[in-house]
Amino acid sequence: MVAFTEWYEGGYGVSFRIKRRIFEKRSKFQKIEVYETDGFGKMLVIDGAIQFIEKWEKMYHEILVHPVMLAHPNPKNILIIGGGDGGALREVLLHDEVEKVKVVEIDKDVVDVTREYAPIDNGAFDSEKSELIIDDGIKFVKSSKEKYDIIIVDSTDPKGPAKELFNIPFYRDCYRALNDKGLMVTQSGGAYFDKGISIMVWRNMREVFDKVHPFFFSVIGYAPCWGFTVGVKGDIDFLKIDKRRGEKLKTEYYDPKHHERMLFLPRNFREMIENL
Repeated sequence: MVAFTEWYEGGYGVSFRIKRRIFEKRSKFQKIEVYETDGFGKMLVIDGAIQFIEKWEKMYHEILVHPVMLAHPNPKNILIIGGGDGGALREVLLHDEVEKVKVVEIDKDVVDVTREYAPIDNGAFDSEKSELIIDDGIKFVKSSKEKYDIIIVDSTDPKGPAKELFNIPFYRDCYRALNDKGLMVTQSGGAYFDKGISIMVWRNMREVFDKVHPFFFSVIGYAPCWGFTVGVKGDIDFLKIDKRRGEKLKTEYYDPKHHERMLFLPRNFREMIENL
């Protein structure tokens, strides 16, 4: 039995034993692969980077989605940039307050392949509240006249078609596309082995948003201490969430009781951010 390994900086790697490769294709934008792991379900890989493993994917999608959804007082209109696997959409639709969700994915093959081989969306793309748009998320946000309560950027790492999703011009367009009280969240790489990505996101978002909150969560399949960063527009206290709504959620990993603890940064991270 062979292993698939994703390497990070400094010689650190994440490995899984695999039974076989189920699918491989180079789309217009990137190389897409699906593997069957030894005991953890299907694994989606894009350009050599693990996107999700079926057994553990809720670790990532719950933490990406629910903190901002519960911090916003009335999240009705949601925009997801990327997220072609449907995991983030699935979690957004757990919130009854949501009226409309747009998913803007640049690569239709990601949607089609995932729905065929590892349909983690659980039917979310078929919801009357959801709309799938195959388009460049950067161009979509830039030209958008619609306002959103929350923008969720569920992208690959900053290379290929996702590179510009980590830059100041895109963050400015997101800020403009938010309502007067709005939140944006993005993944920001591993705090230890993708530190350059984390620093870039923190620095660039601080140039645009009224407040910026980085936090970390361990996600099996990724580098340790995976980063997420929230940008705040207007008068929203991200430290406080609606625990009443949170208690209704059926989650596996995210717990609203631990929301504030996620935001308590280790001293080395806190000092690094303060010194930017």
